[in-house]
Amino acid sequence: MKSFVFGRLKSLKFALYGMFLLIKTEHAIITQTIISLLLIAFGLYVGLSKSDWIVQLFCIAFILAIESLNTAVEKICDFIHPDYHHKIGFIKDIAAGAVSFAVLISIVILSITYYSYL
Repeated sequence: MKSFVFGRLKSLKFALYGMFLLIKTEHAIITQTIISLLLIAFGLYVGLSKSDWIVQLFCIAFILAIESLNTAVEKICDFIHPDYHHKIGFIKDIAAGAVSFAVLISIVILSITYYSYL
């Protein structure tokens, strides 16, 4: 049991370090983190309800998670094939498309959420 707990703590350490690396080095994550902080400030300003906070935080987490996976896919692709290749480009475009889906649906959800506050 002791090794299980220490193993989970070690995994948590790596996960938090990964989050730190993303926020420190990746421009898309930095931008989305700033937008997220602005949304949180705006939510405090308008007085979001508990359920609306849950929706907003889920949308923020959804976008950041998908963007993080997109970054991982891009890093793997660049490692495997550093030079341009149309198949690698296709894979990277699909991963970026996943981020676009997350952002677009989150914009719709947050527009519906904030409509009643404006």
